[in-house]
Amino acid sequence: MTRMNSGSPEYARDIQAVAARLLAHDGPVVVLAHENPDGDALGSVLGLTRALRAMGREVVAPLEVPRYLRFLPQPGEVAAPLTAWPAGALAAVLDVDNNDPVRVAGADLAAFAGDVVNLDHHGTNLRRSTAGAVDPSKPATTMLVADVIDALGAPWSEAVATPLMLGLKTDTGSFSFDSVSAETFEYAARLRAHGARLGWLGDQMAQNSHSYYLLLREVLGTMEFTHGGRVVLARVDDAMLSRAGATWEDVESYVGLLRSAEGTVLAVMVKDFGDRVKLSLRSRGPVSAQNIAVALGGGGHVPAAGASRSEPYPQVRRDLDAAITAELARVDAQEG
Repeated sequence: MTRMNSGSPEYARDIQAVAARLLAHDGPVVVLAHENPDGDALGSVLGLTRALRAMGREVVAPLEVPRYLRFLPQPGEVAAPLTAWPAGALAAVLDVDNNDPVRVAGADLAAFAGDVVNLDHHGTNLRRSTAGAVDPSKPATTMLVADVIDALGAPWSEAVATPLMLGLKTDTGSFSFDSVSAETFEYAARLRAHGARLGWLGDQMAQNSHSYYLLLREVLGTMEFTHGGRVVLARVDDAMLSRAGATWEDVESYVGLLRSAEGTVLAVMVKDFGDRVKLSLRSRGPVSAQNIAVALGGGGHVPAAGASRSEPYPQVRRDLDAAITAELARVDAQEG
């Protein structure tokens, strides 16, 4: 898979092209994000949806919001997954490559023949859409959405700025990751000036269900430190969820907790569904979670990536260990 992790030299032109395509379209706009949406995906969808609706545009946002983010959408603001595309629709795909229809949730993009605009910040994006802007140098897709909203001339409000701030907050680890630049704080200042409720977001995001902690007790019991203590790994399966009365949504933030283990450069959270496995990877320093994910058929960012495999965990674990070994060897050779 191609990886292009640098900023786009045509960024300003690309943003204008996306805005122009949205302005030129007089039919409904279907706004989509990836499966299991995180704060950046939800924030991008709500920010663009609210801005377009404020301009009088017809927008459909089919999105299944995870429980921990349900504090943000208003009643009726997002829709159930589409069974058919509206006539004359344009698709706006956010925070995921539109060329990856399996990961695009909410509608069957493979069956869509209309125009597609794409905003994303993943270096593995293939950059094939009617109009698109992809910039991996920006730590959150909501930053691209903010620039499109400016290019549209849409009115700003707290309701638009707050979800965009959510994306910044979640994808930067509350502004603590190395991906944060001076520009990131400039975007945050813009959103704050437009009324983004930063403190309220922090309070809402800090609340976890009881089942979150009961499941965490189970997950911590599976922790392993491998590769000389440089890698921390934990696993969760259906039986553990059942004992804790939890759901898969409760698992989403655990990989960030694992990443805090002293002396580690890679954290791996394994979702074991039995016949298939999903991996969430977080790295630090020169170690690339993206390299490991790509070797396993996935993708993402250098510090945060993931992969899905349709094999039982023992087989996936062998491939995972091999990919980790190769990445650590690459880093060691560079540093040596």
